[in-house]
Amino acid sequence: MKLSMYDACVPSGIRMMTNLAAILEKAAAHAEAKKIDPEVLVNARLFPDMFPLARQVQIASDTAKAGAARLAGLEPPAYEDNEKTIAELIVRAKKTAAWLETLQPAQYEGSEDRTVKWKMRTGERTMQGQPYLVHQVLPNLYFHATTAYDILRHNGVELGKTDFLGR
Repeated sequence: MKLSMYDACVPSGIRMMTNLAAILEKAAAHAEAKKIDPEVLVNARLFPDMFPLARQVQIASDTAKAGAARLAGLEPPAYEDNEKTIAELIVRAKKTAAWLETLQPAQYEGSEDRTVKWKMRTGERTMQGQPYLVHQVLPNLYFHATTAYDILRHNGVELGKTDFLGR
């Protein structure tokens, strides 16, 4: 059985955003139970030159929605990147998953060969759809979701592998 571009892209994004929301809910409960200012977690980093938790979640969200949109030939929804609380980050993750759920397999027909263009800080990039998904979208999604998980785990939130992978 052939794996479709839709099947490789959209369910992965939904799962990561849903699991990230659940991880963030555990972080909120942890902060409350331990009497930690939740802002400490939102601004926590693994190392001073790395992005904080809030930015990791924003980039994971942006990667999931932009990758899925570009492959479907759509414009991704724009979010303001202004989340300052764990609750706002949870809303963003859930909003991203909900948007991904609106996409249909038919929108991805032929997307493996579709030319995808996007802007980065260093300029514009172009790739064919399948390499874009496999070498750009999925690695970035998992990198930023993993980094968000790692920041929270490093700060004492009791998380395990099943929190990241889902049940």
